[in-house]
Amino acid sequence: MRYVPYRTMKKHEMTKPASYESVMGREGLRLTPQRRHVYEVLMEKRDHPTATEVFIRAQKGMPSISLATVYNCLETMVGSGLVKAVHVEREPTRFCANLHEHGHFHCTACGHITDIEFGRRGASPAPKGWKLPEGFLVTHQDLTLRGLCPDCASGTTNTSPTI
Repeated sequence: MRYVPYRTMKKHEMTKPASYESVMGREGLRLTPQRRHVYEVLMEKRDHPTATEVFIRAQKGMPSISLATVYNCLETMVGSGLVKAVHVEREPTRFCANLHEHGHFHCTACGHITDIEFGRRGASPAPKGWKLPEGFLVTHQDLTLRGLCPDCASGTTNTSPTI
């Protein structure tokens, strides 16, 4: 793995995420129908679902799939880098199919999680002037901002999750 000092990535430096087949093959993992189905469920609706939400969605297309199988598939995909696990305080782990450099905004009222792209024009400016001690090298960043989404801030929220 190549470590790059902390800086904003330029557009040409971003790489396209590897395909399901290439990652599973590279890791020496079997391409099971259950893993494929769980992966497709995550890619279909990129809304940071919990394992239970993935399970409910997966059952619609594969009624015989179990919750344990979904957990195992998600663990394998996180371990191989196909998806990211998003941890928000004391809430269940959520899963993110967006592998590009980004952060998350967590609405503390309704629980919705939204991707925040770094360096996008028109977005709120990112904190500037972060000073790392001499010799430190950032190899990973995990940014989660908390607050209210537009619906909750305006009082027009629907707090029931869509599965």
